[in-house]
Amino acid sequence: MRIISGKYAKRNLYTLKSNSTRPTSDKVKESVFNSLGQFFDGGRVLDLYAGSGALGIEAVSRGYDEAYLVDINSQACNIIRKNVALTKEEQLFTVIRNSDFKALKIFENKNVKFDLVFLDPPYAKEKIVKVMETLLKYNLLNEKALVVAETDEHTDLPEVQGFTLIKDHHLGRTKVKVYERQ
Repeated sequence: MRIISGKYAKRNLYTLKSNSTRPTSDKVKESVFNSLGQFFDGGRVLDLYAGSGALGIEAVSRGYDEAYLVDINSQACNIIRKNVALTKEEQLFTVIRNSDFKALKIFENKNVKFDLVFLDPPYAKEKIVKVMETLLKYNLLNEKALVVAETDEHTDLPEVQGFTLIKDHHLGRTKVKVYERQ
């Protein structure tokens, strides 16, 4: 796995050797970023199930200002920190070891808002809709913020009130939906 484009391009990333994480493939990552617009002009990113941190690091590599990388697994957080160190710009990244909803509560208390959110929870614990509702409830999204939800091919997400589905990709065994905050 590697950073595909931007200022950190071609850097190889560490991954966790575990069945508890599923790194987003380079093919899926490239497709997602191509559909989002390739390069960006600032903003704040949240990867709530960061695993290796690849999506958040890719977003900063392509022009976002900073990324918050959250994972409940301490080994995953160690891998994320190693990958962040590869950027030589550690100050642009905040790594948080916590559960998804506890992290969202922390962001609410600190009035942190996001422009792009990646949601790729373990498929066995599908929580995407509840997380999206919580993002709105806690007012964690800037106007026109995007939420990228990745699921397996068998998971169908319903419409989520407060969001408009703007893109829907089926990439092999992976589905990616991009929502915009209304």
